[in-house]
Amino acid sequence: MSTPAPLPDHEVTYRKARDLILFGELAPGEAVTINGIVERLGTGITPAREAIRRLTAEGALRASDNRRLMVPKLTLEQLQELTYARTGIEPQIARLAAVGMETADIDALEAIDAQVNAALKAGDIQAYLRQNHVFHWTLYAHSEAEILMATAASHWLRVGPSLRVIVKRDQSTPMADMHEVIIEALRDQDYEAVGEALHNDILQGHSNIAQGLEDAD
Repeated sequence: MSTPAPLPDHEVTYRKARDLILFGELAPGEAVTINGIVERLGTGITPAREAIRRLTAEGALRASDNRRLMVPKLTLEQLQELTYARTGIEPQIARLAAVGMETADIDALEAIDAQVNAALKAGDIQAYLRQNHVFHWTLYAHSEAEILMATAASHWLRVGPSLRVIVKRDQSTPMADMHEVIIEALRDQDYEAVGEALHNDILQGHSNIAQGLEDAD
């Protein structure tokens, strides 16, 4: 079996810059510059410029009133659009993924969820965002639905950073763990229940984001 060719510098830089946004190292409202990306990632100016161009085209960055690029803060209206989009696509990806999953795959997903819960309990924002992303995309990868997954990925770039509010919320009134419901439905081979639980997981997360946006006003 041949070794995969290494990724070009511009693709490596893009993925690292994308992860800075997805996993909370660049927070909503934070300014982003080419020189800043160069310094943080140790890359060249050209790959950094290309990464910023791609992230801007994907909606993960936008120009502020003073024309500086920044990680955008969601509005309630944008969040509502993302809710419609995500609940329309991701539950179907999850249903498709569920069909082909073996017991070992489900066990691996459960182990990832343990890391999600540990990060949530510790209040570790970056670890929570990273492990929550790993949970969803480990599940979705079993769908082999490349077009749907590409669309979902663009939605995550817009909403992912705002999920940090879940870590900051009051833990005295814990929410139902939809990841556990997903795992149980996978073990029962109840594909519709997998999709329903994923749908509810999105609604739950977006409800917390909406509350955070309202509290910030």
